[in-house]
Amino acid sequence: MASRDPRWVLKDRPSFALIIGLVLTGICALVSFSFDVLNGAPVQFFIALVLALAPVPLLLAAVLALDRMEPEPRSNLVFAFAWGAGVAVLVAGVVNSLNLHYIIDTANLSEASARSIAATFGAPVVEETMKGLVLLGLLRFRRTELDGPTDGIIYASMVGLGFAMSENVSYYIAALNSEHGGVGLAVTVVLRGFLSPFAHPLFTSMIGVAVAYAAQRHGPERVFSVMLGWVGAMVLHGLWNGLVSYGGFRGLVVAYLTLMAVLVALIVVVVADRRRIVALLQRYLPPYEPTRLVDAADIHMLSALPRRRAARQWARMHGGKRGLRAMSDYQLAATELGLLHERAARHMVDERAFHEEQRALLECMRTARAQLPAPMAGPAGPAPRSS
Repeated sequence: MASRDPRWVLKDRPSFALIIGLVLTGICALVSFSFDVLNGAPVQFFIALVLALAPVPLLLAAVLALDRMEPEPRSNLVFAFAWGAGVAVLVAGVVNSLNLHYIIDTANLSEASARSIAATFGAPVVEETMKGLVLLGLLRFRRTELDGPTDGIIYASMVGLGFAMSENVSYYIAALNSEHGGVGLAVTVVLRGFLSPFAHPLFTSMIGVAVAYAAQRHGPERVFSVMLGWVGAMVLHGLWNGLVSYGGFRGLVVAYLTLMAVLVALIVVVVADRRRIVALLQRYLPPYEPTRLVDAADIHMLSALPRRRAARQWARMHGGKRGLRAMSDYQLAATELGLLHERAARHMVDERAFHEEQRALLECMRTARAQLPAPMAGPAGPAPRSS
């Protein structure tokens, strides 16, 4: 019987469930866009779509720049983005519309006043719930992918960017159809596309951090942390909408300063999380030195992103694409090995699963080293036992 390919721990193979999920999210996105087409001429829709898509590559690059120490599976990231752009936007749009009509009918308010109330008190609950569901799904079905708060922030940012992109299409069409026309569109694009592109990712990152914390814990505190993050996301979202709706220029300034404070806080969290991962590598990898799969120089290289990048550049220069892939695999497998030990220390993985994944990661490291140009390639001995 053929042995199992050890690279299963690194491969990002789309599953049947993922494919079905992407199809469903795609259908939801098309349905959502069809409403936008009905609300404006097709030409206006395509103008709005192009404007909404334009900043997305840069925004995605900014988010993925955080995901360099231990890159997340691309299939998970794509699904999170698609969920935000499809399912979350469609359901939230329908519920928000129903809430708006209910407020207008029952409170006897003008449409503008009803929109401000719905945006401040209703939309944050609906939208953060729909975006947060994909993070709950990760906690339930992909818990081992949530190795720290950085992972939660990245997944939350992906679903938030997808949501914001689709939502912007509707806002841009509404601006084009307004009495101000092109001027209104320009103002809307500046406000939503350039000055607040990370608003939705920052809101949902409160849930992302909470879910990542819950993934590392057992018992009732997991539920409490998720609830706290959920409330934090809704409050931050509602505060933003309320300040923008009722605060005038001063409110807008306060809203942006609040977002900046949250952004700085999340950057501090990411930096601290990187230091935590480095500490794990420096703690758990030295016992593997007798295997000759890792040594002090390797650990030094793995402990800083610039040195990792320099190592990949060296591998590509001397080994081409094959060498680059081997170095990338080696870095990822070594990092996953350190994180695996942390999960074992937290009793998040049983002994059998630990040893199975440990053997696969060591075999990946062995295979990668064999494909690297000298002097890094070398033989391998027996692996140490788990502590």
